[in-house]
Amino acid sequence: MTPGKTQRSVFFVSDRTGITAELLGKTLLTQFPGVEFHKRTLPFVDSVEKLQIAVAEINDCARQEGMRPVVFSTLIDEKLRTLIASAEALCIDLFADFISQLESELGQVSSHALGLSHGMGDELVYQKRMDAVNYTLLHDDGINTVNYDRAEVILVGVSRSGKTPTCLYLAMQYGIYAANYPLTPDDFSSQALPKSLMAHKAKLYGLTITAERLAKIRNERKPDSRYAALENCQSEIRAAENLLRQGHVPILDTTTMSVEEIAISILYGTGLIKRLKS
Repeated sequence: MTPGKTQRSVFFVSDRTGITAELLGKTLLTQFPGVEFHKRTLPFVDSVEKLQIAVAEINDCARQEGMRPVVFSTLIDEKLRTLIASAEALCIDLFADFISQLESELGQVSSHALGLSHGMGDELVYQKRMDAVNYTLLHDDGINTVNYDRAEVILVGVSRSGKTPTCLYLAMQYGIYAANYPLTPDDFSSQALPKSLMAHKAKLYGLTITAERLAKIRNERKPDSRYAALENCQSEIRAAENLLRQGHVPILDTTTMSVEEIAISILYGTGLIKRLKS
């Protein structure tokens, strides 16, 4: 627990993937920096039985912690929305208010159909996003650099600076072919960008982070290791930033940014936002 911060549990409940609930909910939560949120996503809750299990989990959390969790939901079915509202939590229905206002304004009753918010009706868009996700998975963490010519952006930075989740978000949400490459001590000793990146300099985008934040993230993965030591993090970040600056690669500090904010910044910083709007 971070000193001086209160703790609250947050649930994102959805009858689909939960991406919409997470995106909107997390954006709202960023406005409360004095609270440390413990988040959990419950996707594909599309039946009364599944929702009863979810409500039981939420209620159990409320009893154990002695305070109500916050629940963001994007449930379409009215029975499920009524049931989630009975939970011992602050339940924020992210669809209800918007849908009712749109129905009133447009003079039509909404379809209440599942999956439409994720573009399943547009097969071409859906397929492109799936292709982008597959590409990103195959080109994660510098595993495969052969097909970098297909990449639209290549994120570069030290380990755990936010490259992988940002690439996946760009692929899933926008259909961007995103690859990423981790800078390691081997790269720093050469004092030049790796050869596999040099031919694609125009696509490179650097991510950095404060040493304190990086050490905390790494300690969660490998506690008390040299990899997570503050001094090592400081050294790696300093060397990585020098390498990126020498290569005239733009750098984004991700320390206080959510994945959504990082992704949007990259879309505008690279100019890819223009393709999405065309």
